[in-house]
Amino acid sequence: MTVCILGSPSTFLPVLLEGGTRCPGAMVLCLSPTWATRVPSETSPGAWSLLLSRGVSFKTGGHSALETFTPPRQANYVTGTYRMGGSEGGWVSELTRDLDCPTGGSVPLTRRLEDPLLARWVLAARAGLAVPPTTAFVRGSRRGDLPPGMGVPGVKLVWMEDTPDTERLVQEEVGAFLGGSDMEQYGQVAVRPAGWRWRGSGTRSTHGKAEGAAVAQAVGARLRALRDDDSVLLEALVPTARLPEPPPRSPAPRLPMALRICTLVCRSWGDRPQLCQVSCAMGRAEAPVHHGAALPQGLDSSLQHWGVVAPGQRQALAKRLQVAAEATMAAVLATEAELSPEQRGGARAHTDIMGVDFLLACVDDTLELVVLSTNSQRCLETCLLAEAMGRAVGQPHGDTPRLLAEAMLHRAQCHLVEGKDILLIGAGGVSKSFVWDAARDYGLRIHLVESDPEHFAAGLVETFLPYDSREHRRDEEHAERVTELLRSRGLQPHACLSYWDDCVVLAALVCQRLGLRSSPPAAVRVAKQKSRTHQHLQRCHRGRPAPAAFAVPCHRLQSHGDVERAAGAVPFPAVAKLEFGAGAVGVRLVESPEQCHEHAARLWRDLRDDADHPGIGLGWGNAMLLMEYVPGTEHDVDLVVFEGRLMGAWVSDNGPTRLPAFLETAACLPSCLPADRQAQLVRAALQCCLACGLRDGVFNVELKLGPAGPRLLEINPRMGGFYLRDWIREVYGADLLLAAVLVALGLPPVLPASPAPRTHLAGVMCLGSEHGAVLGAGGALEALRDLQSRGLVRLNRLFEETAADGEYEEPCLSVACAGETRAEACLRLLGLCQALGIDSPRYPVEHFLSHFK
Repeated sequence: MTVCILGSPSTFLPVLLEGGTRCPGAMVLCLSPTWATRVPSETSPGAWSLLLSRGVSFKTGGHSALETFTPPRQANYVTGTYRMGGSEGGWVSELTRDLDCPTGGSVPLTRRLEDPLLARWVLAARAGLAVPPTTAFVRGSRRGDLPPGMGVPGVKLVWMEDTPDTERLVQEEVGAFLGGSDMEQYGQVAVRPAGWRWRGSGTRSTHGKAEGAAVAQAVGARLRALRDDDSVLLEALVPTARLPEPPPRSPAPRLPMALRICTLVCRSWGDRPQLCQVSCAMGRAEAPVHHGAALPQGLDSSLQHWGVVAPGQRQALAKRLQVAAEATMAAVLATEAELSPEQRGGARAHTDIMGVDFLLACVDDTLELVVLSTNSQRCLETCLLAEAMGRAVGQPHGDTPRLLAEAMLHRAQCHLVEGKDILLIGAGGVSKSFVWDAARDYGLRIHLVESDPEHFAAGLVETFLPYDSREHRRDEEHAERVTELLRSRGLQPHACLSYWDDCVVLAALVCQRLGLRSSPPAAVRVAKQKSRTHQHLQRCHRGRPAPAAFAVPCHRLQSHGDVERAAGAVPFPAVAKLEFGAGAVGVRLVESPEQCHEHAARLWRDLRDDADHPGIGLGWGNAMLLMEYVPGTEHDVDLVVFEGRLMGAWVSDNGPTRLPAFLETAACLPSCLPADRQAQLVRAALQCCLACGLRDGVFNVELKLGPAGPRLLEINPRMGGFYLRDWIREVYGADLLLAAVLVALGLPPVLPASPAPRTHLAGVMCLGSEHGAVLGAGGALEALRDLQSRGLVRLNRLFEETAADGEYEEPCLSVACAGETRAEACLRLLGLCQALGIDSPRYPVEHFLSHFK
């Protein structure tokens, strides 16, 4: 993996150092055009690959070295210092044009960011943000990037032609602007040239609102010197809000000051804007506060100095600033998506880092954030300076270098998986439909082995290989047949994996035969068979605590005689369930040996093979186990493990089940638990996986947490099912599916090192027996789909039908709501369930959600 930074190292040095620590050797600095070569792309006609013959690579501990690469290294992600003038800007621009890999910015995109007229139009029109009242004078034939009919609140465009009436038109427009309603609360205006070449020049004149003739004369003079792609801006000088001075008040006169708020935003996980850092600068009100004119300082102390004394008010302003900054980048990205590849500087070029400058103004006695401008790297330089200043006085390292390095490394990994041939064993049902969309988005070539020759995914994959593997007790034979099938088709996959519970052992056996990365089949077998998992862990006594501490007494049941023997080893109440089961089908609390006999007899009669209930492990037989009932709260831990190292972990909470059955009712993410209790669960889950031999893959571990700590329920040696992939991606940005592909390809996934939740999710399961009528004829499902289309709920279909399946039914649908807090998410969900009839005395949603505190 190669992330290439072109040009001067000064701006990106902290990012290079952080990236070198996360992925040693992946970050490469290219200081000269002679170190890189453009060659025609082998995968994208008309595009170019960037090959590096030399570069400065960065490794753990801040070490760097000038290396010669033989053979040359191909860049997977490229960005650089896009200078608008000078020799460096020329060669960086040329090397980054039309590349076949993700490119963070380009000269054309940088020019758009650095043009205040374009930026203000985008932000006012697309994001609804306040901008200084502006009239822009533009030559009609020289700005093809501006729509002729452009008009948005706060920004007026005047197209100028070389006619005898030009002077009169300027006077009329200046008079209309100065006398307009937008200027009522402002006393001064500025006239300045605008465009990317004028950035930071400070070339402007300031006038009082009453000086109409002087303003018109200044506009006319600027128009006569107008160059291509430039405009003349007539804008209101928006003063910083003046608040009462906080005590102790000084008798000295208080000079009018200006406050400029600088924000740095990046395109983070899932292409979502994320505010990285905020810095402020203060200066005299009569002169603009430019970047570099004053030392940066923090937002909270700046607001406090300005008179915003109440902590709650400062927090509210900080939240408003975050929303505005992220909305700015969202608007910029939406506008870029409408540009042609030529206008962007390449089909893979996108703005990944940008700065947004704000003023804190007072409008109608209310504090309001006003957007001044956007920029490509000036806010980055200011924020990194502020972070370096903080470290000099003992402040901890900030998040900015980590967030930017993670975003670059993530995009490089996405490029690495493009075009890879992935052998997928088992398609699963409708609950796995997201796999096909994700494969398309990541550019994966899926070759699917599936037992159902009529499966809906047959037309969604590169190669469909129908093969009946439902009798999983013959997986050794199936693995040999699958490898023969691949050889006959001439297929040589780069990786093989399965997201479907029934097929995980078969996938491991195929990997073993093909020499592909996977956990050993023996380890997957131990994890797949629940009684073997616990019995194996009970023999593992190394560690503090040893994995045996998390195991639960259990006994395998294949006959009624086994029930009698188990009753002497497992205390009651106990849990009886299928040995290879999935989806909590057939799991039941039994109070006595007699109840266990009854449940076993019923289950062995009703569930004999896969045809009786597909997808719950009956291809392995219908053996059961009896295990001790473990009190406590139930949790899922989803792990990403590479070569035995924990790469990422996420803890979610489950609501109470409706005993004596154990079907899931509700869930929330992030977990309600304090950090130390979550750490217990993660450590227990990891130790159990490693003790079983699961050293490579994405695993879902179900545990109970009581006063004495975690106890294991079961290990699922595959990605978490139901809603988990969708929720984790929404809340934290990480994609378990992509992580599983990367591990299978032999690449350690780059995941958020210190993930902060973007939102809180609370969800409830729907059952066919309880909600079939409401969802179908009652119209609730259509209402939910409409709400989902508007982003108000998250739906995860688990099965196509909503009909009841009696004693062995599974949830058919997960309905979730988001909120700024867990309480807000739960309140929204409860109101929705009450309105649609999902909540009822038989299915008390309020009770299920009451555990999330």
